[in-house]
Amino acid sequence: MASIWDAVVGQDTAVTRLQRALNEPVHAYLFIGPHGSTTEQAARAFAAVMIAGTESTDDRNVRLVMSGDHPDCREVEREGASITAEQAEWIVEQSWLSPAEGDLTVMILHDFHLVADTAAAKLLKTIEEPPATTRFIICAESVPAGLITIASRCVRVDFRAIPDELIAARLTAEGIDAEHASLAATGALGDLDRARVLATDPQLAERRRAFADAIHQLDGSGNTAFAFVARIESLLDAALVPMAARQEAEALELQERIDRYGARGSGKKQLEDRHKRELRRFTTDELRAGLTVMASTYRDALVAGRIAPDDAAAAVTAINETVSALGRNVNSSLALQRLVWSLPVPR
Repeated sequence: MASIWDAVVGQDTAVTRLQRALNEPVHAYLFIGPHGSTTEQAARAFAAVMIAGTESTDDRNVRLVMSGDHPDCREVEREGASITAEQAEWIVEQSWLSPAEGDLTVMILHDFHLVADTAAAKLLKTIEEPPATTRFIICAESVPAGLITIASRCVRVDFRAIPDELIAARLTAEGIDAEHASLAATGALGDLDRARVLATDPQLAERRRAFADAIHQLDGSGNTAFAFVARIESLLDAALVPMAARQEAEALELQERIDRYGARGSGKKQLEDRHKRELRRFTTDELRAGLTVMASTYRDALVAGRIAPDDAAAAVTAINETVSALGRNVNSSLALQRLVWSLPVPR
């Protein structure tokens, strides 16, 4: 029999805590976990049981919450780079509205690690002392300085990056053959959402080979470096096709709702922003995964005696610095060009 918690993968400890908490839920919870660790699925499942009073997937209220369509479960996606003060004011207003159907309103706030300091200040009192009919579920990847005070007012529930073997098992259960499931899981960096995209990507193995072969192709010349980067970017563009197809389907589904019910409150702008973030995140993560493969080839070359220790150390350091830089919204093309042009050539 299907469980409301089935979509929460590899988080047994967190699920057990949440099921116990449902006996007497408090005003606010903070779910901390890396992207793709199924915190969002857990938030919806937790909200569904609070609103419906049951874990049955046959219940109407449960189905609506899990699909993001229940009027008493209000999900907030950031608009732009962060949750702004203007959004915070809207969240406060929504939290004071009476439930539309039941006895409880649940506010799910996504990407809260990116909350602006001004927004956090506006939200603090409401999250600390919300109306009696409102509960908050806050999802974040970390607890930055601006979130510490709010975090202290919440019950914290930690989620972990999903182990490769669990990701592979889930992909296999979803119909992916074992070889592709294993390869996708290895490159997913603990992110189940990313693994699902990779699992339908026929060029994943080719991209991994391209990064692994860099040590044999790069010769210190600019022309070779530029050609290598162009090849990688071409492969990355092709890798985005499965995700773009899924996004197009989501956009068409939303447009059908707009045509039927009107555009007001449809979330079209939020969906467009989310899609842009997903594409950017996928590209960055795929570069990181490929550079990790590249670093391992320099370590292997050192063990085989094909590169001097100092050169191997310099290569791995440069690759790791580029991986770190990708998380700071640098121009990925320029960062990759600078890296591969500077890498030492094995003898």
